[in-house]
Amino acid sequence: MAAGSLLALIDDIASVLDDVALMSKVAAKKTAGVLGDDLALNAQQVTGVNADRELPVVWSVALGSLRNKAILVPAALAISAFLPQAITPLLMLGGAYLCFEGFEKLAHKYMHSASEDAAHEEELVTALAAGADMRTVEQDKIKGAVRTDFILSAEIIVIALGVVNEGGASFGAQVAALVAVAIAMTVGVYGLVAAIVKMDDVGLWLSKKSGALARGLGNLLLAAAPRLMKALSVIGTVAMFMVGGGIIGHAVEPLHHLAESAAHAVSGVPAVGGLLAAVTPTVIDAVAGVVVGAVVLLVVTLVQRLRGKH
Repeated sequence: MAAGSLLALIDDIASVLDDVALMSKVAAKKTAGVLGDDLALNAQQVTGVNADRELPVVWSVALGSLRNKAILVPAALAISAFLPQAITPLLMLGGAYLCFEGFEKLAHKYMHSASEDAAHEEELVTALAAGADMRTVEQDKIKGAVRTDFILSAEIIVIALGVVNEGGASFGAQVAALVAVAIAMTVGVYGLVAAIVKMDDVGLWLSKKSGALARGLGNLLLAAAPRLMKALSVIGTVAMFMVGGGIIGHAVEPLHHLAESAAHAVSGVPAVGGLLAAVTPTVIDAVAGVVVGAVVLLVVTLVQRLRGKH
């Protein structure tokens, strides 16, 4: 689950950086690479204001993550003490949101025409041309990643709380354990995210060295960075279904039993039975996540149409 949460966060942050890249290019009136499709393979195009905004964006989301956990730790302790039956429904709502977000990403190219994507870009261009503060627009984009982090952080905190409760720890020990987990997860996750998004800059720095080995490694990193981010974006979307579907699957008994039965059924397959038994529940969770995401997106879309929104 932790790995899936990390990938989902990377996918969301990459989406934010795509918009930041567009705004930076408009503001600077030149092309510079950052992530995904905007990551330039040409070393001369990697430098620029876009790359300068990578770490501030990651830092902003990390601070949002710390604020999330500052809310979630006491909230989880309070709910666990006074209303424990509410934990599962709240987690299911969060899981449904992750599935919705993942399916919306998956369906984007079918639900939004090229003209709508162009209109989105034009909206940013118009806002900047009208004198809008790019940092303000950027913060609006960051809020989406912080919302995703809130759900994933809630899952992590609840799992950690379950572990310390099983051990019969005192209230003080529970608080200390949850705070330690919250800080460690934030530093570890966003430290790794920062390292990934700056891989292209490390490649550029190495490519300018005099040694052939350093230049070769730098060029390799420059070539690998956009492919890695594209792969992580795809895997991150799948991770949203896995994490969201997993939360719902553990809470819905028939679905949970289906996953267990399927894993037991394939465990007897010669040679690969163990692997299939380990993978099958995750696949079922992901499929369930796709279905839930489709249903939620359909409901949201219908409500928006009825209200006259697009």
